[in-house]
Amino acid sequence: MRAKSLIAALSLSGLVAACGDTTGERIIYGGGAGALGAAVLDANLVTGAAVGVAANLIYCEQNPRKC
Repeated sequence: MRAKSLIAALSLSGLVAACGDTTGERIIYGGGAGALGAAVLDANLVTGAAVGVAANLIYCEQNPRKC
């Protein structure tokens, strides 16, 4: 279980590292990272993707210089 949590944390940190330049890229990267994290944790992929998209869009809106 600890390994799954570590992989999920690393996957989700990729969400922040790869923000994307356009809104479309941010949606794709966030959704991918969220779905990957959900797959690792054996959770709902659609929910994980939705959370990833929202998190990436909010992060990039709040920190435009980091994206």
